[in-house]
Amino acid sequence: MVTAADPGETRTSVWLAARPAAPARRRSEAPSGLDRERITAATVRLLDADGLARFSMRRLAAGLGVTAMSLYWYVDTKQDLLELALDSALGELELPPETAEGTESTAESGDAGWPGRLKALARGYRRVLADHPWLAPLTAAYPNIGPHARAFDAALQRLLDATGLVDAARTGAHLAVSQFLHGCGGTVRRAPEGDFCLALDILIAGIEAKAPAGRSGAAQAQAQG
Repeated sequence: MVTAADPGETRTSVWLAARPAAPARRRSEAPSGLDRERITAATVRLLDADGLARFSMRRLAAGLGVTAMSLYWYVDTKQDLLELALDSALGELELPPETAEGTESTAESGDAGWPGRLKALARGYRRVLADHPWLAPLTAAYPNIGPHARAFDAALQRLLDATGLVDAARTGAHLAVSQFLHGCGGTVRRAPEGDFCLALDILIAGIEAKAPAGRSGAAQAQAQG
């Protein structure tokens, strides 16, 4: 089963590795009709259909109607391709819109303040994991540093900014939310929605208890009323 690089193997993330430009002659020999985006999209579809255990470059190439070696014009390894698929799937997550001033808009959530927005973000993340069961093991196996993963973390950081927490409390809140979201991924299909939401409510209540006076969801809702 493919879940990550071999134990003990040292590899550089696809997002950090610089690929040297191929000579002009070799570029002209590359298979036509392919690019990284098309290959990544096909990888996501194949993983959705067959799962992580059955994924192979040969099966992917067959689905694209090319040889397996053709894929290596665009990615160096299968692990690189799985990293690309991981971030592509995370791109389906709807993030809270950001205002021009750099704060999150409350229009997208029926609940006022950061607690409601955090709930919406967490539920959205859970839905993406449910739609792509292969995603959870990859988030544990690879660094989440692609553009969509960074956008997700930036949105989470902005929500935590709204809590007013600082220093160790802020760091702890970020760690708690991140661990909760990643930890729930392995059982996202089995855990009832109600259990997930109850655990999320408890987590948010803990953050609210640490938040400065006037920054809780209730206080924000009162002020908006």
